[in-house]
Amino acid sequence: MTNSPLRVIISGGGTGGHIFPAVAIANELRRRRPDTDILFVGANGRMEMTRVPEAGYKIVGLDITGLQRRLTPRNLLFPVRVLRSVRKAGKLIEEFRPDAVVGVGGYASAPVLLAATSRAIPSLIQEQNSYAGLVNKLLSRRVNRICVAYEGMEKFFPAGKLVVTGNPVRAEIAGGSRAEALAFFGLNPNKQTLLVVGGSLGARTLNMATAAALQRLREAGVQLLWQTGKLYFPEAQQQAAAYQDDNLYALEFIKRMDLAYAAADVVISRAGALSVSELCLTGKASILVPSPNVAEDHQTKNARALVDKGAALLVTDAEAPVRLYGEALRLLNDPAGQQQLSTRVRELAHPNATDMIVDELLKLIKK
Repeated sequence: MTNSPLRVIISGGGTGGHIFPAVAIANELRRRRPDTDILFVGANGRMEMTRVPEAGYKIVGLDITGLQRRLTPRNLLFPVRVLRSVRKAGKLIEEFRPDAVVGVGGYASAPVLLAATSRAIPSLIQEQNSYAGLVNKLLSRRVNRICVAYEGMEKFFPAGKLVVTGNPVRAEIAGGSRAEALAFFGLNPNKQTLLVVGGSLGARTLNMATAAALQRLREAGVQLLWQTGKLYFPEAQQQAAAYQDDNLYALEFIKRMDLAYAAADVVISRAGALSVSELCLTGKASILVPSPNVAEDHQTKNARALVDKGAALLVTDAEAPVRLYGEALRLLNDPAGQQQLSTRVRELAHPNATDMIVDELLKLIKK
């Protein structure tokens, strides 16, 4: 590897669980080699097209969508969209001439990795979940390296290509000060704080259960930071309006998640790969409510990786309307239980995940 500027394409997206790890990898590349030229490739209309530029990086969009699980006009156009996207990805690669390509999952990663591997460009996949995504499984035999977050992934991927790194998490996520956090959100230091996070797009079940529990939380003297997601925010804002004097806050999106975690005594969360990794790194006692609306029920598998080690509690999506807030209030009133979960979840953290992934990428480029 020479000292000339590196050129790297990072492809994928669709949710924060793909986008934030991608940005973390880009940030670490830039930290080590400030002159690195990084191009993101995403799917038009998906959240990466706004989140990536906000992080300071260039992004190009492909007209690619997922395959629906039922027969629709969009499904009939799917092969055409894939072919067009592969052609456009190939043109981007020939123009940008990357030293390596990284795929983080999501619609856009498949055309880019197909185009890159057909040109023998070093390529790396980062699989966030404990159950591998379809795109990554299909591409695994073409790429050079596969960085995974969990042990036992050889059941999905060629064992010789696997490196267990953990998931890249924004370095600042575990650096929040509790005093600063309480001041930032206007919270009372003498009250317990509950953080509810339904993922970057929100979660209908969590939002409905939380809205129904607002009076119960007020009576218990518990404070609330409730990230609703954009779609659900207008209704949630109205529902929480009468409770703001009790520090029960509905928020569309929390940019300062470092401070949200620092303020929280207990977290209720979906079990997306990024959320699970952040909980491990921040050492938060949590109740996981896996989304049932994901491929191969992979969020339940992510949650089980913690729950089976006594590092989190699990409430199913179907049980949540009845059980969730009883469990949350019980845990909030059990400091010893919180501490036990916190200790065990920290043992599962991979604080050096981003470093390890960039190490693997640079090895590929050097070869």
